[in-house]
Amino acid sequence: MSGLAATLAPHYSMFQVTERLMLTGHSHQAWPDVALAGQVDALKDAARELDDKWELAFKKADRVREGLRRFLGDPYGEIALGASTHDLVLRFLSALDLRSRPRLVTSDGEFHTLRRQLARLSEEGVEIVRVPAEPAATLAERMAAAVDDRTAAVLVSAVLYETARIVPDLPSLAEVCWRRGAELLVDAYHAVGVVPFTTEGIESAWIVGGGYKYLQLGEGNCYLRLPEHADAFRPLITGWFAEFGLLSTDHDPALVGYPAGAARYAGATYDPTSHYRAARVLDFFDEQGLTPERLRQVSLHQISLLAARFDAIGAPPEVIDRDRTASPEAFGGFLALRTPHAAHLKSSLTAWGIRTDHRGPYLRLGPAPYLSDAQLET
Repeated sequence: MSGLAATLAPHYSMFQVTERLMLTGHSHQAWPDVALAGQVDALKDAARELDDKWELAFKKADRVREGLRRFLGDPYGEIALGASTHDLVLRFLSALDLRSRPRLVTSDGEFHTLRRQLARLSEEGVEIVRVPAEPAATLAERMAAAVDDRTAAVLVSAVLYETARIVPDLPSLAEVCWRRGAELLVDAYHAVGVVPFTTEGIESAWIVGGGYKYLQLGEGNCYLRLPEHADAFRPLITGWFAEFGLLSTDHDPALVGYPAGAARYAGATYDPTSHYRAARVLDFFDEQGLTPERLRQVSLHQISLLAARFDAIGAPPEVIDRDRTASPEAFGGFLALRTPHAAHLKSSLTAWGIRTDHRGPYLRLGPAPYLSDAQLET
């Protein structure tokens, strides 16, 4: 694995990955140097083509969709793009019939995008059922038991963002949701790019995520993979790009039409620079053989190394400890250390030149494929 790091690291010179101990791979990975070329391409196209740049920009967006399909294990999936997962989740929520089914089921371990927005909906009268995220091994089963005929949707992560635990049995949850007429939204942000993902068994689910973390795409590269029945919905929050191809035709101001496919969930004018950057990075991943399977192999090696070195410290568990109740394959791409001193340790490590982060009582160590074993041991 250090051989891979030696091959990759020179391509990340702007982020100085050989000079800094960056264990923020689960939140903000370094970008390969080709990302800058993508951003320059966006400026050149805009300067040369003006408004005609959008034809070129849409080609970059299609390249991003192509790359995402590979990492989602869905070669023909319809994918709507957005600047943030929040933008896309809003469009999803606005498509639900919350008048007839005013109930949403989620877990208490979801990222802030869902946590905050659902809390606000709760203040307005939508019933929010929060199922305890732990134990993760039974989360899907317990969420399925909470679904009833008043439930509009179930919203759950594929990998829990605080603890890195993978949530198993999502196909069983998807089957229950389908049978009860509830939608299933899976947040795959902490899975795609570090845990091989597939829509097999959850074809009826909506999949949301982004490339800011493990895919190294930077901001503005989020996605909503649509199930086949997505064309049956009319999102209330809808941008004018949803009718971009019909601007030259007459419109009935009293009628809002929707196209089929991903455009149905489009927003409005956006900065295409993010897609230019992402297209370059996705090409780089292809050139370097950074497939989902390869990235998982690297991640498991790095997490196991970190866990072994941590165990060797022999720290009292009341001071700091890790979850040893499952095999490494049950976790995503970072090592979560539970400690009441998480914030203090994060600050202390920063003073030592080691970049980490913390969420509540969890100090999170996130390696990345451009880091060597020697760096992690240090």
